Amino acid sequence: MALPLPIADDALTATLRDWLDRFAGHVRNVDYAAARPFWHEDIVIFGTFQELVRSRSAWQATQWDNVWPRTADFAFDLPNTLVMASPDGTFAVAIAPWNSTGFAQDGTPFPRPGRATITLAKQADGSWLGVHSHMSLGKGVPQDSFGARPIAAA
Repeated sequence: MALPLPIADDALTATLRDWLDRFAGHVRNVDYAAARPFWHEDIVIFGTFQELVRSRSAWQATQWDNVWPRTADFAFDLPNTLVMASPDGTFAVAIAPWNSTGFAQDGTPFPRPGRATITLAKQADGSWLGVHSHMSLGKGVPQDSFGARPIAAA
């Protein structure tokens, strides 16, 4: 018989939901400078626009630039986010649905939901750093969005 899922305790769940909420604010503000410290510089990710990306700078160039300025209203669905953690408390995984607004070529907004799996590593100072992200759109959601919001801080 399999062991039960390693569901994080309430305190860690609250901490990582707060992490997700703060990061989502930087996505909404198209603030790359404020978002970068949330992620390891050698991160490995998958996403809607890329199959495999290695490094935070490559992720910004290939994924963030293709999504953040072209969408709006990004937010994780925090009440429906599940957090699991390693028994020693050094790794955690947040499994989170999210929502955003996309824009058709004529500017018409449309719902742009998706899901994310984010792996985080606890740092020596007690903070959490994202080391892997897989964010993808929901089934049937158009990949292209044609918003044109300015980048607040590169």
